Amino acid sequence: MINANNLMWLSEWYDKNCDNDWEHYYGIKIETIDNPGWSIIIDIKNFPSEKIQSIPWIFVENTEIDWYGYKIEQGKFEASGDPLKLEFLINLFRGIIEDSIK
Repeated sequence: MINANNLMWLSEWYDKNCDNDWEHYYGIKIETIDNPGWSIIIDIKNFPSEKIQSIPWIFVENTEIDWYGYKIEQGKFEASGDPLKLEFLINLFRGIIEDSIK
């Protein structure tokens, strides 16, 4: 089950970025993929922190059914993972954002 705190955090992060302009061009996409698994794309292009740098694709495969990967490129956080990684991926994004504003 998804951690309500992470889901609430993501909802609040989205709400804070909605300024009658950002939401018309940017946003969050959470989709299923056919591996099977999840895909998350979150626009961070206008995020005010200079600490968020590009991260090349990092892929971790513990087993064929326990895996995830992520990157930050061209102002987007992109991540994917197995069917049980949705909360993990949201928490990964949360950690990157929270670390960048410390």
